[in-house]
Amino acid sequence: MKAAWFESFGAAREVLQVGEQPEPEPGAGEVRVALRTSGINPSDVKKRAGSMPELLSDGYIIPHSDGAGVIDAVGKNVNPARVGERVWVYQAQHARRFGTAAEKVAVDSSRVATLPDTIGFGIGACLGIPAMTAHRCVFASGQVADQRLLITGGAGRVGHYAVQWASHAGARVIATASNDADAEACREAGASAVINHQEADWSEAVLEATGGQAIDRVVDVDFGGNLEQVLNVIRVGGTIATYASMSDMEPRIPFYRMMFMDLTIQLVIVYDMPESAKLRAISDIDQALRSGWLRHRIAHRLPLEDIAQAHERIERGGLRGCVILDID
Repeated sequence: MKAAWFESFGAAREVLQVGEQPEPEPGAGEVRVALRTSGINPSDVKKRAGSMPELLSDGYIIPHSDGAGVIDAVGKNVNPARVGERVWVYQAQHARRFGTAAEKVAVDSSRVATLPDTIGFGIGACLGIPAMTAHRCVFASGQVADQRLLITGGAGRVGHYAVQWASHAGARVIATASNDADAEACREAGASAVINHQEADWSEAVLEATGGQAIDRVVDVDFGGNLEQVLNVIRVGGTIATYASMSDMEPRIPFYRMMFMDLTIQLVIVYDMPESAKLRAISDIDQALRSGWLRHRIAHRLPLEDIAQAHERIERGGLRGCVILDID
């Protein structure tokens, strides 16, 4: 089968290869998916660059955790009726070597979910890390109806879904964005107000938008970079759910200030979410897809052969949407 892989860590153009690899066979409890698309996320790029050195201990890596396609074979203890099912794949290359940057992947049957006939495979490749992470950030503590949520980076891969989850659930959403186009995308997704986080003291504008009422829950794209401003707006007993801290990867926190505010810090990574949270996210994603209200943003679609270019686009940053490889 055609696949992309790397045998050493380094720059995308230096280590990524595209060629032929053995076709996988599904083991017990697994399905094999004939992939149409592969979704690339920042964690995939970091792995290729060497963030997890132990990955290469057993051989080459076929990268990427997200994707979509059609089940073409099943292993023992899997209902053979699943053959022919359109699915989206998540967590394919978590704690294992073989991901979705290939014509086929064999994964545990619990890591594929039905993709409705009305939804394209490109959208299917966006649902694993971006949509599930956003769902966990919004709902980890329960329902958010009538709460005030601040979602930083509301036009980003995760933020765009978080705005939609929260607003559809009945929360009042304040989003941040850095330009007019992104601000409009946040409003279209359901934000009642959008604040420019490039401005100094943008927390003051958040409180102006809420009429001086503090924020109940923050979904944060940059914990270290935004913490000072976030603490100016969050209520006593509030929660910060964060999934990244790229501008300061080892942030220092004002412990006593946060302690006397009785704050909860929720660190979210989709791979290690409780299984119950994954199942709830999958169920809600399925309902949203079938109802047609969930919107998606795809920034770039490239062929598998251009995987290095796709990795470089993510590394450059500034993307507003998913980066997808077309396998077929």
